Amino acid sequence: MFSIIKSIIWIVGILVVAHFVLGYFGYELNLNYFSSSKSACQENIQVCTSNLVRQGVDNVKCDINCIDPKLIIKKK
Repeated sequence: MFSIIKSIIWIVGILVVAHFVLGYFGYELNLNYFSSSKSACQENIQVCTSNLVRQGVDNVKCDINCIDPKLIIKKK
C-alpha cells in the first residue's frame, strides 16, 4: 500500500516538473484540445459506423485516428 502511494507521489511530481520545464522552454499544454476535438471525432466515428453497416466488415476504410499529438503541446 505504501509503495502505491509513493509511486503516485513520484508520478505527480514528475508531471509538475515537466509542466514547469515546458513553460521554461516556451511551450504550453493545450488543455482545451480534447474538448474541442470531441465533436469532430464523434462525427468521424458515426460516419465510420454507417459505412460499416452498409459495406460490411471486409470493405470498410475508416480513419479513426482523431488525436493529433502535435496539437496537444504547442509553442506559446
